[in-house]
Amino acid sequence: MNFNIRGENIKVTPAMRDYTEKKVSKLERYFDTPPNTDVHVNMKVYNDQQMIEVTIPMPNLLLRAEEEHQDMYAAIDLVVEKLERQIRKHKTKVNRKFRQEGSVKYMFRDELNPTMTSVAEADLEEDELQVVKTKRFTFKPMDVEEAILQMDMLGHSFFVFSSAVTGNTNVVYRRKDGKYGLIEQD
Repeated sequence: MNFNIRGENIKVTPAMRDYTEKKVSKLERYFDTPPNTDVHVNMKVYNDQQMIEVTIPMPNLLLRAEEEHQDMYAAIDLVVEKLERQIRKHKTKVNRKFRQEGSVKYMFRDELNPTMTSVAEADLEEDELQVVKTKRFTFKPMDVEEAILQMDMLGHSFFVFSSAVTGNTNVVYRRKDGKYGLIEQD
């Protein structure tokens, strides 16, 4: 793995770099051959919160996790745990669904200890995609500002609406930094 570690509002010390590389490199044990890929690590500090984002692009699979904590080393540990859960979840799903040669399954090591396999199956059971509620409504044409006001009034983190200008379906959402984002249909 080739590491690309950057810092925003923080100086990445050699100790932080070494700790991150050591922790993320442990993910190699899940693969038959160590992936020859770039690992993008972004460390940030905002309002006394330490944040780390790790992105590992691979063929047929993108591993990405972010975590926030008051201590950067704790955030690194938490983000690696998230990435491990993602790998176990993908491995379990792939083993269940895809049996043909050349699928993502063959990227992962076959032999994991039995407790890891049962943990992976338990994670998959907990994370099954399940629709628990369906809502139907008609979109009222409105501008972005009105959609944001509606979203805030409802106390939601996103709001789907029909644009009064284009007539397309758009989404406004509240970002982690407290600002707003807009997703527009092409």
